[in-house]
Amino acid sequence: MRIWQADFYRRPLQDEAGKPLWELLICDSARSFEFSAFCSQGDANSTWLAHQLQQQIQLKNKPDRIQVFRPQSLSLIEAAGKVLGIKVEATRHTPALKLLLQERAKAYASMPNYTGESYSPIAIESPPPVPLPENIWGDRWRFASLVAGDIEDAFKGRPLPILEMPESLLPLNLGLASTVPVPGVIIDGGRQSMRLARWLQDAKPVALNYIAGAPDGLILEAGLADRFVVATFEDSDVKAAAQIYMQRQQLSKGLHFLLVQPDDTGMTYTGFWLLNFKQLTVDSHH
Repeated sequence: MRIWQADFYRRPLQDEAGKPLWELLICDSARSFEFSAFCSQGDANSTWLAHQLQQQIQLKNKPDRIQVFRPQSLSLIEAAGKVLGIKVEATRHTPALKLLLQERAKAYASMPNYTGESYSPIAIESPPPVPLPENIWGDRWRFASLVAGDIEDAFKGRPLPILEMPESLLPLNLGLASTVPVPGVIIDGGRQSMRLARWLQDAKPVALNYIAGAPDGLILEAGLADRFVVATFEDSDVKAAAQIYMQRQQLSKGLHFLLVQPDDTGMTYTGFWLLNFKQLTVDSHH
């Protein structure tokens, strides 16, 4: 499958009239193909985008999919993709593109039309976290861990309604030893189990972070920039478990999991997601 990663957004550069310049940046995952084009803010629309993409398609083969991580780029690239019959996927996991953007940021400073404004090439503004909808919340939750070597066997062959185990996040592909404990969160959903799992699937989970505060919280990062409060707690035992959970993420190269099940009998599971908090920064390989 041919996949391009693309970004279209304003840069710390200006045109002759002093208006911001926008840049379309495209690459593939191996960066064997890279393309950049600038336009003034007044021309930054889906028509200009579709024209640029069409020209690249004539030089290269048409991609099966274009991946986009920046919320502000998404609707424009989707509109251009619709015209050209290319599927556009919203995902935070665009490591090649994020690396390219960071390299480009260094080059802008030496350009004559550089504005000198502060610029973070891959930063996304995150809204404050909102609570999970009350009508889907399960019976209880807890921190847990599974050894890396057991994860695929435990879930791959099981008849799970929802299973998200991307190849790039499998322990073997991350180079984890089979004995490394991979931390996770288990939610006993009770009668809401299926409803909760479906809601999560629509939200597209990326990472589950423990954030210390008063009270402490468990925050789900989802979609391109969404954040949800999964749980809050003040109990010192839960806090200690949360700290171990985050320490284990350091040892598991950011890999962790979310498991939703109807109860704790271990007989049936509703949904399982492999997650990686490194997708929030550059990627899972560095």
